[in-house]
Amino acid sequence: MPQENMPQDNDLSRRDLIKAAGAVTAMTAAPFIQKVKAANDQVQYGIIGTGSRGSYLLKHLKEIDAGHCVALCDIRPTALAHGVETIGNNPATYSDYHELLNRKDLDAVFVITPLFTHYRITRDVLLSGRHVFCEKCLVFKPDEVHGLRALAQEHPKQILQTGLQRRYSGFYQTVKDMVDKGILGNVHHIHAQWHRNMINKPSSLWTMKPGGESNIENWRVYRSMSGGLTAELTSHQVDVADWMFGSQPDFVMGLGSLDTLKDGRDVWDNIQLIYRYPNGQKLTYSSISTNQFLPYFNGSRPEMGEVIMGTDGTIEITVGDDVHPAIAWWYREPPKTATVQPAAGKKEDHFVAGATMVASGGGAVGPIPLLTSEVNMTGNEGFFDKEVKFAKRWLYSKGVMVQEEPVNPVDTELKTFFQNCRDGQRPRADLEVGMNDAVAVILSNLAMDDGRKVYFNEIDKMGLGEKPARKTL
Repeated sequence: MPQENMPQDNDLSRRDLIKAAGAVTAMTAAPFIQKVKAANDQVQYGIIGTGSRGSYLLKHLKEIDAGHCVALCDIRPTALAHGVETIGNNPATYSDYHELLNRKDLDAVFVITPLFTHYRITRDVLLSGRHVFCEKCLVFKPDEVHGLRALAQEHPKQILQTGLQRRYSGFYQTVKDMVDKGILGNVHHIHAQWHRNMINKPSSLWTMKPGGESNIENWRVYRSMSGGLTAELTSHQVDVADWMFGSQPDFVMGLGSLDTLKDGRDVWDNIQLIYRYPNGQKLTYSSISTNQFLPYFNGSRPEMGEVIMGTDGTIEITVGDDVHPAIAWWYREPPKTATVQPAAGKKEDHFVAGATMVASGGGAVGPIPLLTSEVNMTGNEGFFDKEVKFAKRWLYSKGVMVQEEPVNPVDTELKTFFQNCRDGQRPRADLEVGMNDAVAVILSNLAMDDGRKVYFNEIDKMGLGEKPARKTL
């Protein structure tokens, strides 16, 4: 849980800074002993799709000893070669994923392919008897929603996890705990954005390559293969709102347009969405392609983040990326004013105690950085450990250091996938979490396309009687 009693003195003395930094440095310089799992305890896995995202995950998987990569598959020889180079243990390679699934030594398969192929490949992995980790979104079309739900029910012993890594972040879990315990009061509003400047990033994955729709490298910019910004970006953040509010939305309305990136693509280059949840809760969302400014954290971070607003406080939070660590700031609301019954002939007086004003923020004190469990005092610390924790907390409170998550959420989601393959426990980002997220993407795009309010219960009748799409690469 976050620590409330953070020191508020803003004066840094050289002696205090050197003492605190020295303690922290001494701790981080301590020797690290790596534990190596026995080979027979490793999950044997394959990866289908070794493009940009697949290779990114391979970099993380390479450092996780709970799994062992035995096979890779991609239809592009250069992507496949890059995947082999990234994982570095000479796995078998395939251009046809069916051949990979014919192997007898696979426990699990990662599906990291373009969105429109997710259902078909995930279906085939489940039918082969393997556990599956499928990147978001789980499905692309309404008929696939019904198809995958039915198929998963027929394979209850197989793990099905989707790639929504915020569910595995210690910071986001802390905020969810704060929401559930009422620390932020009545959380009624969430705002989220993911803004990118694709004009200034000619090497972006969203840049049109030669060949138009016939070039698989362009899959993100065509509706026949992609859900656009909603699928690639909004999906992560509407999942945060679902998680914090504890439900799916009632309906969504929004506006999407193609204003700037007119290079032949047919997905929107900017979208704005409003989701209404039960009890009137709302998520407002924005994604644009011409500017990356993020008006949170004093403008010190780019692109993406969420603001979670309650009657007693607000959280600014972002999962970060490989360059910027995850961060979360907590702002207290000013305390409720107490009304004093005025004496006869005198005006009504509103007041708050001075100590209460300071303790609660009262608009005069800056944000309180959230602290994860690594700096909590358990009572079992030795002298050195206690000094290090005090030093870190003090430096965080001064803004000299920003607390990073002890483990990258991507690493956590991958490690727990392997763990769940062994223990059979339900993943945090399981079938229903992933399916709710995919439904939100499908209906959000429909709301923008039709220019109307789309209710989430409409999905119950959409796609029935249709066979799930079988378009192949």
